[in-house]
Amino acid sequence: MPKNFVQELQWRGMVHDSMPGAEEHLMEGMQAAYVGIDPTADSLHIGHLVSVMMLRHFQLAGHKPFALVGGATGMIGDPSGKSSERNLLDEKTLRHNQEALKKQLGRFLDFESDEPNAAVLVNNYDWMKDFSFLDFIRDVGKHITVNYMMAKDSVKKRLSSDAKEGMSFTEFTYQLVQGYDFLYLYQNHNCTLQMGGSDQWGNITTGTELIRRIGGGKGYALTCPLITKADGTKFGKTESGNVWLDPERTSPYRFYQYWLNTSDEDAEKYIKIFTFLNKEEIEDLISEHKKVPHLRLLQKKLAEEITIKVHSKIDLENAIKASNILFGKSTSQDLKHLDEKTFLDVFEGVPQANISKEELEQGLDMIGALAAKTGFLGSNGEARRELKQNSISVNKERVKEDYLITASDLINNRFVLLQRGKKNYFVLIVN
Repeated sequence: MPKNFVQELQWRGMVHDSMPGAEEHLMEGMQAAYVGIDPTADSLHIGHLVSVMMLRHFQLAGHKPFALVGGATGMIGDPSGKSSERNLLDEKTLRHNQEALKKQLGRFLDFESDEPNAAVLVNNYDWMKDFSFLDFIRDVGKHITVNYMMAKDSVKKRLSSDAKEGMSFTEFTYQLVQGYDFLYLYQNHNCTLQMGGSDQWGNITTGTELIRRIGGGKGYALTCPLITKADGTKFGKTESGNVWLDPERTSPYRFYQYWLNTSDEDAEKYIKIFTFLNKEEIEDLISEHKKVPHLRLLQKKLAEEITIKVHSKIDLENAIKASNILFGKSTSQDLKHLDEKTFLDVFEGVPQANISKEELEQGLDMIGALAAKTGFLGSNGEARRELKQNSISVNKERVKEDYLITASDLINNRFVLLQRGKKNYFVLIVN
């Protein structure tokens, strides 16, 4: 008998709405469910993770998860919560994105298992690409009234908004295409449940309506709350944009830092949603955290668990080392191990100056490095004073006035890190 999937999600705060009978249906035996994923990029971002976690819990409960890459719907644009249409993608880009997403999903879902509940990746482009417009409006469109479609919140919001461009027919029909996906998976894979964010409720229920009217069966809907932050800013966004799962787009260091910097209130919520720790472990952790909040035990555990899951244990260790460079004790060796992207992430916003390779070949004296050539310190006199007081470091190692900076000091063949005292940093970039 399967585990109670709905109860598992409920204590984790991951259920917003559930169609009557869904929980009982899932307890009858192994069922199949799907979540739709937008393939407009070749990486997931952390906003996708809630639905991915739902699929993983679904698989852990003994059920069969389907991840649906919306190749066809990605070509249209979903009006839910959006003010404008998406860019259309060509098939080659869609296929590339699909493969990249499958690799990331494989860190959460077991696609390779021999068990009957192995995860499956499908793309709705595969069954929509040969569907003619006439066939679609005849076989699908006639079963859903315009009144039904107009009553959906996502449509109402767009039509009543002040947006000058209004809502195109293409977007209006989005719910029919998504609804047909559910019908197709129901008919071909016995998929009886669709899950998604609470903003998808209207689209999902259109699918259950098509299953009832065309498939003569019963489909179910289950949605999770849209994740918010206590301070009102948008979850998953930073000043530089989305927090991506792809390390080329968001370095493991920056990924780790995002979770580490969550508020106590958010960390208490996120640790239930974004980790697989059980209820007892999480309750103990919350209790310990409340005793010594300054140690940020919740944030550290959250950041560790999710960084390992998305990246690896080695990436986590490197992210912690990189964090310690600014905030703790670290050595020149720790610095030398940073790749260029992480180095730039760690020292983002730190003042910089460019020097030439020729200057480095001759050896750059410390007065020049601190004042004359860079402006890190205000004057040559100030540079001499700081050096005499032993408060200047090159790549985390204290230096005297007679020290010469050479190519052997370069980090990643490009950077030298100057430091005055504990917290004043300056980066030399060699061109």
